[in-house]
Amino acid sequence: MTESTLFTIAFALYATALVVYFASLFAKREKWARNGLVLAAAGLVSHTAALILRTVVSRHAPFTNMYESLSFLSWAVVVALIVFSRKSRVPRLGAYLMLIVVGLVALASSPLMPKEATPLVPALQSYWLWLHVSVTLLGEAFFAVAFVSSLLYLAADTEEKKERLDALSYRAVAVGFPLFTLGGLIFGMVWAYRAWGRYWAWDPKEVWSLITWFVFALYLHTRIVMGWKGKRSAVIAIAGFLAALFTYFGVNYLLAGLHSYG
Repeated sequence: MTESTLFTIAFALYATALVVYFASLFAKREKWARNGLVLAAAGLVSHTAALILRTVVSRHAPFTNMYESLSFLSWAVVVALIVFSRKSRVPRLGAYLMLIVVGLVALASSPLMPKEATPLVPALQSYWLWLHVSVTLLGEAFFAVAFVSSLLYLAADTEEKKERLDALSYRAVAVGFPLFTLGGLIFGMVWAYRAWGRYWAWDPKEVWSLITWFVFALYLHTRIVMGWKGKRSAVIAIAGFLAALFTYFGVNYLLAGLHSYG
């Protein structure tokens, strides 16, 4: 079975999971959401096999171009969903996270995304690629959980729901922030030094990664030190994820720099 076939199977399972999740919301049958989670997990298995096969065939990490990174990011969001689903008790979380996943996979599947595995440029021929990109994207996947739970917080109509969503957002940032710090900044700077002879070059992606980091650092600082909760924290978490999205998409297509090939 080819990588593209496994990826297509994963896409179909994710799309079906999305339909089941939203059906559970409209029918007000929370038990149906479990079926959505099972389908998402099945998709994750096929997706994992696709990533492994891509790695074996290409002989490099499966996130060296936009198609591959979209695939890996969508995979990571499903991982984050599974991590938080069992304890979150938020049925809408799965529905909206799967909406993000299906959107990312659909974009990756677009004819606009070249899917051929090509030889790496010299700067990417490093094991730091694995550490830097994979850990960064995992951190952003947990930021996606915080983003969705923060949006749901702003729309919640009871204090119980708000408290649950606020706590969920905080836990997601508490996981995503150390991952993003390690992958996006620390591993990135070490790799930059080894590849270009300097830790920091004020490249657009570096700058926007730092902006993203500062936003989530602000989220944690205001929450832990100043005792902020609720709406103010939700707004910061949403802003942080939007900054992460611009770092991921906007920098690649709007701002030329050393990371333009990413």
